[in-house]
Amino acid sequence: MNFDPDQSRAPPTPVAPALPTHGIGQIGESPLILGYAGLLPQIAATAVSALDPASDIGPLFAFGYAALILSFLGGIWWGFAMCRQSAGQGRLATIAVVPPILTAFVILLAISRVVPTDLALVLLGSGVLLTLLVDRRLADAGIAPAGWMAMRVPLSIGLGVLTIVCGFLD
Repeated sequence: MNFDPDQSRAPPTPVAPALPTHGIGQIGESPLILGYAGLLPQIAATAVSALDPASDIGPLFAFGYAALILSFLGGIWWGFAMCRQSAGQGRLATIAVVPPILTAFVILLAISRVVPTDLALVLLGSGVLLTLLVDRRLADAGIAPAGWMAMRVPLSIGLGVLTIVCGFLD
C-alpha cells in the first residue's frame, strides 16, 4: 500500500478567483461623459429662455428636467441604501426619498399656481445644489464610488445654476 500524506487531508476548498480591482468602485469615463451630456437639456432650456423671453417653453422644460434629475438623484441614493447591510440602510433610504417628495411638493405648488414658475425653478435649482451635502457624506463614508465628488460637484453646480438662471430669465 502506497501512503501519501497529502491524501489523508481533506480536499482543499475551492477559492473564488480574485476579482480585478481596476474599474470596480470607480466612476468610469462613460458615466462621466454621459453625466456632462445630461447638462445639455438644461443648457438648451436656458438658451431658449434667454433667446425667447416671451415663450414659456424654456422655463417649463427647465422645470420638468430639473424635477426629473432631482428625483433621479434620490433614486441613486436609494440604490446605495439597498446595497448596504441593515446598518444604516433605513437612514439612507429615508434620505433618498426626500428629493422626490420635495420635488413633488414643488410641482404641486407650481401647477396649482401657489408659486410662479420662476420661483419653482429657483427652488429646484437650490435643491440640486443642496444634494451635494448628501453626496459629500456618501463619499466620506465610502458608500459612493471613488471619483463621486469629482463628478457630482460640477454636474450639480452646473444643473443647479442653470436652473436658477432660467428662473431669473422667466
